[in-house]
Amino acid sequence: MRTFIGIDLGSTTTKAVLLDENQQVLGRGITNSRSNYGTAARVASEEARVDGRFTLFRRALGGGDGASARVDEFLAALERGFRLEQFLEQLEDLEGTCLDQLKAERFAKVMDKLGAALREIFVRLRMEAPELYAPGAKRKSDFFRDIAGSRFHVHAEAVSREAGVAHDMLLNAYDKSIIDVENRPPSGELNDKFRRAMTRVLGDMPALASDGASLSAAIEKSLGIELEETYLVGTGYGRVTLPFSKEHIRSEILCHGLGAHMMYPKTRTVLDIGGQDTKGIQVDAQGIVENFQMNDRCAAGCGRYLGYIADEMNMGLHELGPLAMESNKPARINSTCTVFAGAELRDRLSLGEKREDILAGLHRAIMLRAMSIISRSGGVSDEFTFTGGVAKNEAAVRELRQLIKENYGEVVININPDSIYTGALGASEFARRAVDA
Repeated sequence: MRTFIGIDLGSTTTKAVLLDENQQVLGRGITNSRSNYGTAARVASEEARVDGRFTLFRRALGGGDGASARVDEFLAALERGFRLEQFLEQLEDLEGTCLDQLKAERFAKVMDKLGAALREIFVRLRMEAPELYAPGAKRKSDFFRDIAGSRFHVHAEAVSREAGVAHDMLLNAYDKSIIDVENRPPSGELNDKFRRAMTRVLGDMPALASDGASLSAAIEKSLGIELEETYLVGTGYGRVTLPFSKEHIRSEILCHGLGAHMMYPKTRTVLDIGGQDTKGIQVDAQGIVENFQMNDRCAAGCGRYLGYIADEMNMGLHELGPLAMESNKPARINSTCTVFAGAELRDRLSLGEKREDILAGLHRAIMLRAMSIISRSGGVSDEFTFTGGVAKNEAAVRELRQLIKENYGEVVININPDSIYTGALGASEFARRAVDA
């Protein structure tokens, strides 16, 4: 099967979309962006291929819209099993890399004790791993570094006390190892991991035992379909650093415009707020960009700004929107400058202003800035599509809807749950067109 890959290397996350010959999305993948952009591109592409396999599984099992609950249950269990196999593989890599750190001369006198302590930490990590991927398990992140890091720190504290070794030394071994491991995508054969996951699922779900042969046959048939990487196009904030030749790179403006058109063909105005920039884009009926504006080099009003505010308030980025939604009296924020935001935030809190009111005011200030960019690009036309990571922030969406209504009247506003992949989607379509042209 010929496939076409689009990669959007953003400042915080790298996204990939796998498209088939019929312009149907087979899979999507995402990972945190790294200084090693080549690795981020490979990981996101691999994740898109994994997701593409699950699309093929669903087709083979008769899944999709109206799929039976049994098929859905099986595929959900298979994905959890596959993710567990990936996690265990990377844990093994991390353990070996941590132990290699102990070969340094400064660890010579305590190498045996530290080695034993590290091995014990990884024994505990492996024992609890199935719980992390059990039905209903909640994880704040699906990135290996985030999951492994939080649990390593928990176990290192306990093991250091029990073994009588320095806690800092255990953390030092981890800190010096995790980036290397993160920059080495899981190397095991994907099909083998799917098969191990299948065995695990059938063993854990006796109710599926009678269907085991037919399920295995359907999965094996799907695994036999080769996903040929026919053409690849890269875009995004870090596109100039992608390890591709120039003919495989497209402007993020063009990719976001085309991607929004593919999601919503009647789109005429696109607002994209990413980690590093804000873009207002006007497209025609074919998704071709007619005009655009971007913010200047200042990151105010972008995802990085919200991340800075979250850090200042000792909150998770995902918590900002829900808290802002609780406000009944948004504060009037004087500036969205990242440099001054921390000082203004602390001043307002010291004066007794409520956190939710401050956050509501900040969200409104951000969207006012975005509206200015849209206005300079040509204003808002019906239909309007909001993309990027900030599109998942309910407080930002609320302010945007209100401001558009105040300034442009009733306009159809599209917000797709997969909007973070808009740039990668457009890039994948450019890849398809490059071959079919």
